[in-house]
Amino acid sequence: MTLTIVVFVLVYVAMAFGKLPGFKVDRTGAAVIGALAMMAIGSITPPNAWNAIDYRTIGMLFGLMVVSASFVVSGFYSWTANRVAMLKVSAPTLLAVLIAVGGLLSALLTNDVVVVAMTPLLVSITLSRGLNPIPFLLGFCFAANNGATGSLIGSPQNMIAAQGLDISFVGLLQASAIPALLSLPITWAILVWLYRNRWYLEKQSSGAPISTSPSATLNTWETAKAGIITLAVIVAFVVSDIPKELIALTAAGFLLLNRSIASSDMLKLVDGNLLLLIMGLFVVNAAFSGTGLPQQMLNDLRAHGVELNNPLVLFLVTGVLSTIVGNNPSVMLLVPFLTPDGNADSLGAALVLGSGFSSNLFIFGSLAGIIVVEQAAAYGVKISFSEFAKSGGIVAAFCMLLATAWIWLVL
Repeated sequence: MTLTIVVFVLVYVAMAFGKLPGFKVDRTGAAVIGALAMMAIGSITPPNAWNAIDYRTIGMLFGLMVVSASFVVSGFYSWTANRVAMLKVSAPTLLAVLIAVGGLLSALLTNDVVVVAMTPLLVSITLSRGLNPIPFLLGFCFAANNGATGSLIGSPQNMIAAQGLDISFVGLLQASAIPALLSLPITWAILVWLYRNRWYLEKQSSGAPISTSPSATLNTWETAKAGIITLAVIVAFVVSDIPKELIALTAAGFLLLNRSIASSDMLKLVDGNLLLLIMGLFVVNAAFSGTGLPQQMLNDLRAHGVELNNPLVLFLVTGVLSTIVGNNPSVMLLVPFLTPDGNADSLGAALVLGSGFSSNLFIFGSLAGIIVVEQAAAYGVKISFSEFAKSGGIVAAFCMLLATAWIWLVL
């Protein structure tokens, strides 16, 4: 049992710090190594390790990543960015447009793919206008995290929560869409206030603007096809009893069967590292659960008045845990210990809102934050930990207050 606990703790230390201290092992590597170590020390047998991996969650994630990638290869994101770039508006208005676009796209498509596709384009748009890129990149990142909480397909942790609690698309939409929508103007107002005197660059940035023209051509047919299939997926989620993973995988199959775009071009946009991370955590968590300690800890929490099946308590616990280990690991850690009794939608909203809104506090709180900061740095735009935390901390605090009031008064 001791070795099992040690492995579990080390894996989640890596989740918190982004790597295993002293080693060149990132979150995905730590999850995979942890899963292998659990099997090697006998904490879980190989057959049980395979059974611990929820194929439904992995299947739905993979399928929806392919659906989202289809919008990248069709040029939709580049076309959207260029349309935004041509708007003759003030800096605060441009920020409002980008926040609205980021929130909407992330609610309909996987937020991490949206951020990957749009970040270089946002750097280009802002630098070409002589604008300070940082508030626009942060606004888009925060909007992607917040907007994604509005629907089942917005982010990986939403899908994990939905599968684990058997939540419907409409159920989660009704429980979380309104606070997700209200969080966007809050994000805009905070950033406008924080950057009110810092909209423009004092001198020409050393990083050259990125040309978006080569990828700006919109493939109308491929975009329309992706849009129709996305709509069909949402309708199927709402009106049918077909398993969600089969719906998502069928949609992916139709999009990969293509005469003009190579399947490899779409598959390389699927976040394989994230899929491996989730698979590894399924095994690590199952092995740790086999020790009986999580159940004992849960009983101790209940004895002290902490009831995870209370939506408000779950929301606050999820927010704190997500700040420490990240949103995906925190949701995966909590879902197995929830026992919905007619309040699955409320518990799902608590998980989704808690993990989504709190993830804006630190860079490592979400994959979107890591992607934005690392991609921006590659193009000469440095977003420091303190600058991210200052803006993200205020945004997270106000949005968490909003969600607390929503869960307390409505759910």
